Amino acid sequence: MTAFPALSGAQGTDNEMESETGARVSLAADKKIVKGFHWNVDGEVRLEDNLSDFGRYQFGTGLTWKATPWLKLGAGYIFMEDKNSSDEWKPRHRVYGDVTLSHKAGLWRFAVKERLQMTHRDVNNPFQKTPNLVALKSRFKVSYKATPTLTPYGYIEVRNVFNDPACSATWNTASLSYSDYTFLGYSDTYVNRLRGSLGLDWKLDNHNSLDLFVMTDYCHDKNIDTNKEGTKLKSLTYDRAFKGWIGAGYKFSF
Repeated sequence: MTAFPALSGAQGTDNEMESETGARVSLAADKKIVKGFHWNVDGEVRLEDNLSDFGRYQFGTGLTWKATPWLKLGAGYIFMEDKNSSDEWKPRHRVYGDVTLSHKAGLWRFAVKERLQMTHRDVNNPFQKTPNLVALKSRFKVSYKATPTLTPYGYIEVRNVFNDPACSATWNTASLSYSDYTFLGYSDTYVNRLRGSLGLDWKLDNHNSLDLFVMTDYCHDKNIDTNKEGTKLKSLTYDRAFKGWIGAGYKFSF
């Protein structure tokens, strides 16, 4: 959390945005190949702008391997399309690998999950956005086996961006503009999201389960506006906003 005040003192200005509410609905299937080794597919749609518009849909597939009772490894691919501020759908491709360490203490389970991901996206101006964004998501989750079918849980998650565009420039207070702009490559690293969630895993039977949850994101996104030649910095801002989510997911296991 101490990373956010540090960003406020960096070159650029903070832009406080209005909070909004969204919803997520997902479907998933999990196939046991051999003991400890699973293949999964899933899809998700999101409603954003206070539930008034579709903001994203995505499809993914992956493999998980429970190497030991306390260690699980996973890898996969996700295709997604997001709607931008101009109502254009923009595709993205994401690959990821993750490691989960867990510990059971009676009815309690504690887990730490680290996911390294790379997201490819088409960019009109490479001085403003990274074509291949690399990030690390770190999650700490606690769950409690209340009954054989009901497991409430909660988690917190931090997302670190590793390769945002970096630059140096001088802010002129008289002209209210930047000068001496220099592009420093894709080397800016910072925390751009904190997430918290409370939910309930509901096992309907041996094959069917539901995941019901509420979630909140605190986002701190960097926005750079330059000319396409990369010779002039027009603006540098950090959009800060809270986003609330309600969600439901269904999974079929076989």
